[in-house]
Amino acid sequence: MAKVRMTQYGTKHGHARGKMQAMLVNPDVEVAGIFEPDEERRAQLQANGSWANDVHWFANAAEMLEDESIVAVASEGNNAESLDQTEEIVNAGKHVWYDKPAGENWEQWQRVIDTAKEKSLLVQMGYMLRYHSSFKQVTEWARSGFLGNVFSVRAHMSTNISKEARTRISQHVGGIFFDLGGHVLDQIVWMLGRPEKVTSFLRNDGGSVEPFKDNTLTVYEYEQGMAFITISALEPRPMARRFEVYGTEGSAIILEPFEPGHTIRLCLQSAKEGYSQGEQLVKIDGESRQRLYELELDAFLATIAGTQPPDRPISHELLVQETLLRATEVIYSPT
Repeated sequence: MAKVRMTQYGTKHGHARGKMQAMLVNPDVEVAGIFEPDEERRAQLQANGSWANDVHWFANAAEMLEDESIVAVASEGNNAESLDQTEEIVNAGKHVWYDKPAGENWEQWQRVIDTAKEKSLLVQMGYMLRYHSSFKQVTEWARSGFLGNVFSVRAHMSTNISKEARTRISQHVGGIFFDLGGHVLDQIVWMLGRPEKVTSFLRNDGGSVEPFKDNTLTVYEYEQGMAFITISALEPRPMARRFEVYGTEGSAIILEPFEPGHTIRLCLQSAKEGYSQGEQLVKIDGESRQRLYELELDAFLATIAGTQPPDRPISHELLVQETLLRATEVIYSPT
C-alpha cells in the first residue's frame, strides 16, 4: 500500500514539533515537507539545528498546496493564523489534521467545514485527550449510562506560562481559556451535548499583561446537570489537572496527573459489570503526550483510507468550537 504524502503548514503551535515527529515515525506516511510563512521563524528554526532541519522546506504555500501528490496537511500555525491556513488547505482539496482551537471567526469556521463537506475532505481536530485511555473509559461510562444520569462534570486544566506567551495569547478575548479550554470541552460536549446556557468569568488576576484573561471559570447548564471548567495561567508547577464525572449511580475521577492518567477512582452505588459497590481504583496503562499524537494520526489515516468512520463527526467539531466561542463571549447565544 502506498504511503500517504503529508506536509505541515506552520510551526508556531505548541504541538507542532510533536505532530511532525508523529508523522516522521509513522510507517504509512511520507513527509513531503514543511512550510512556515514567517521568514524570521523559519530562519530561527533552521539556524538552531531544530526538529525540522531534516525535512524539506517549501519556499511558499503554493508549492505545497498545488502539489496533487500531497493528500493531507497538518495545520500547525499559532491560534491567530491557523484558521486562515486551514481554509487554504481545504480550498486546495486536502484533508486537514488541524490543531486546536479553530480560530475566533465562527462564520469562517462554518465556511471551512461546508467546503470540506462539499469536497469530501476530513477535518480532524487535534484534541489528543480523545485518544487517552482514561478519558475514553470515563466517557464510555458516562455515555452508556453506567454512571446513571450525569449531573455534574468538573474539569481543571491550568498551566503556568511566561510573560511572552501571555502577551501573545492576550490577543484572544478568552485568554488562557481560549488556548486550553477546547481539550476538556471536547470531552464534555461528547458526553452531554450542547449546553442550554453558558456563563463565563474571565478575569485578569495576575496583572502582568492586561487584558490577558489568566484566571477563568466557565459554567455549562444542561436540563439535568451542570459542567464546570477552571483554567488559569498562574498555577505553580506541577499543576493539579483533574477531570471528574458524577452520575446518579456512580462517579469516575481521573486521578492526578491526568497525563499519563494511570488511575481512575470509580465509586458505584451498586456492583455492576465486574466492578464492586463503593470505591475502587481502576488501573489504566495510560499514554505519553507523544503517543497520543501518534494515536490521533493513526485515526486520521484510517478515516482517510476508509477503514473507519471519523472518531468524531464533523457536527461535533462544530459544536466544540461553538461552545468554546460562547464561553469566551466571542459569539452570544443565550440558548
